Amino acid sequence: MVYVTNQLPEVAPHSITEEWLAQLGTDFPELEISKIRAAINMVIETDPDADLEHGMAVGSILSGLQLSHEVICAAVLYDVVDHELTTLEEIEEKQCKGVSSIIAGVQRMSAMGILKEGFDRSQKSAESLRKLLLAMADDIRVVLVMLAERLYLMRSIKEYDEVERRRLAVETMDLYAPLANRLGIWHLKWELEDMAFRYTDPRTYKQIAHFLDERRVDRQQYIDSLVDIIKERLEQDGIKADIKGRPKHIYSIWKKMQRKGVGFHDIYDARAVRVLTENNAACYHVLGIVHGLWPHIPKEFDDYIATPKGNDYQSIHTAVIGPGGRTVEIQIRTHEMEEHAELGVAAHWRYKEGGKSDQKFEQKIAWLRKILDTSGEGEDGEPGSDEDVIDQFQSEIFQDRVYVITPSGDVIDLQQGATPLDFAFAIHSEVGNRCRGAKVDGRIMPLTYILQNGQQVEVLTTKEAKPSRDWLNPQLGYLHTSRARSSVKAWFNQLDQEQHLTDGRQMLDRELQRLGIRNLKHEQIAQEMHQDHIEDLLV
Repeated sequence: MVYVTNQLPEVAPHSITEEWLAQLGTDFPELEISKIRAAINMVIETDPDADLEHGMAVGSILSGLQLSHEVICAAVLYDVVDHELTTLEEIEEKQCKGVSSIIAGVQRMSAMGILKEGFDRSQKSAESLRKLLLAMADDIRVVLVMLAERLYLMRSIKEYDEVERRRLAVETMDLYAPLANRLGIWHLKWELEDMAFRYTDPRTYKQIAHFLDERRVDRQQYIDSLVDIIKERLEQDGIKADIKGRPKHIYSIWKKMQRKGVGFHDIYDARAVRVLTENNAACYHVLGIVHGLWPHIPKEFDDYIATPKGNDYQSIHTAVIGPGGRTVEIQIRTHEMEEHAELGVAAHWRYKEGGKSDQKFEQKIAWLRKILDTSGEGEDGEPGSDEDVIDQFQSEIFQDRVYVITPSGDVIDLQQGATPLDFAFAIHSEVGNRCRGAKVDGRIMPLTYILQNGQQVEVLTTKEAKPSRDWLNPQLGYLHTSRARSSVKAWFNQLDQEQHLTDGRQMLDRELQRLGIRNLKHEQIAQEMHQDHIEDLLV
């Protein structure tokens, strides 16, 4: 799992870039620091008046995510490429292909109209867009750079007018914060949510901040001291455990107040500590120690180890009145329970965001979280490199889906190999039946063209529905999805039915005429032949 270790570094001004590099030096060897310094010098040579603060700030965020020097270089150099002051070819020549590839990926996704113009706020549309962003990124580091860029933007949001601040805040809440959540980058998630919440509902934000009556850093310091107390007591009893603490952020507190229908003072987990043990017995031992240290709140105790939730989630939840009379939630579980809670059917993001479960997508996100774990090992037993992550990402994730965009900005989820004709039927069967051509990214393309992630598709239609039987021939490659094939078959079945009715009526009339029978209605004949409907007789 990826976490931002410690508080994110402060941004250094232009005059002290060396000091910023010195800060990074604790995380990178000198050779890599020299490459980052070369990236800064390249920016200055390209644009002597360049504002380095942006690239350095984003670089600091990415460094906090323990990403490689290539990603930091890409963050530093992005603006001069985006402003067309240099080219990707020059970046590749003076830096490396990895840096230019990351910048190109960020440019490609930033250029998408739906990101610039906003998008439908419905949960389904936002979900599809998150999937599209992940699917488009051949290199997962591109998504991480985008998240870091958005965090920098939100930290600087005061510079914008009120309307723009709200638009950016809504977009952050609907797209970027959930995306950070999906990838397990919790620190980015909560900071993005809190900053967005501050501008989408400033009154409520200020109320909760007032109730907390302490700054986020103060809350973190309080949690750290609590962790130290628990750790010392467990060591005395010889209990091996990992203890993680984090303050509940403001938006999360508001969400729980809404979900439970209670006020702030009825929320007992504004501060939370999680203890991970080796086995079940140790969990209950820790519970006894915690209740011995501080008085617990009886109504806020749940034993999900003895009685797991319906999704097999297991953990002990208790709330205590800690030092200074502040309430704290303590979660106690084994490492195995923790892995299940993070990666299994009780995945944290699905609990947080709600919505229908997409099992295949959940499996891919679980896998993605695993490969993003910086403690993961490569084939040789050494820590996995960025290249290992990229190779895995390109070869394994989202290979069975393709995400394309309508002219109005909606994201359509299709099977890999889908064509513009499949796209038309995904919009509506009537659109598919009337389809006569398609534009892909503004260019006329054949209906057999294989769509790629992120492309915009416009369907060209006629007034009347005239599907071709050729569309059903798999050798011709018009249709790839079963939904589209079923729609075409249904249209021809209906067409055949109408033809059968016409032919049957003509045959019956000719036979009646041959027999010299007149004034006998078709309905009477159907009744005599025990047919409920005249159509059954005629067909």
